[in-house]
Amino acid sequence: MYNSNIPTDRELPSTQKLIKSTLLALVGASVLLATVVMPAEYAIDPTGIGKLTGLQQMGEIRVSLEAEAAQEEVAKLVSSAQAATEEVKPQPVAYEEENATPAEVRNDEMKITLAPNEGTEIKVSLKKGHKVHYEWSSTGKVNFDNHGDSKKLNIDYHGYGKGIGQATDKGTIEAAFDGNHGWFWRNRNKETVTLTLQTNGAYTDIKRMN
Repeated sequence: MYNSNIPTDRELPSTQKLIKSTLLALVGASVLLATVVMPAEYAIDPTGIGKLTGLQQMGEIRVSLEAEAAQEEVAKLVSSAQAATEEVKPQPVAYEEENATPAEVRNDEMKITLAPNEGTEIKVSLKKGHKVHYEWSSTGKVNFDNHGDSKKLNIDYHGYGKGIGQATDKGTIEAAFDGNHGWFWRNRNKETVTLTLQTNGAYTDIKRMN
């Protein structure tokens, strides 16, 4: 009924031939991998044949292009992250005292001029525990002394900090008692300097003392 003949055991390949064919195929694939695929795809040339045939150069160009593409992708991600950060810049928030209502918190700016060897003092009226946040800058370096006093409490001097030869300073003074608290500056330069003071806090008054 069927024209094809069923092969006999003698016609089938032996186990040794199958193993030999498999080994030859593996060797051939390994040779192709080492001489063609690795130089052309990954610029790796363990045998030196890729360099002779130009496949290694092709692989180097391919690897270089892939590296450049990866760098461009990273640069795009970094740029996107920076743009997102710039869009959500925090807005400056005015200081507010815990024990003060918004109406009690105030902001002031004062400018003063100091001749050579001249000194002056600016103070704010603060209740105990309340704070004044400040920042000042000068066109020349000056000496300063942050302190407080209270005639009512018979306190002539209470120091908060001092410095020599500085052109700027900022910080916070927390009143140790009810009274006047602030800054004294003296210009030890040979030239006149202009000093600008910015304050923010729950104080009731600010004035130049002398």
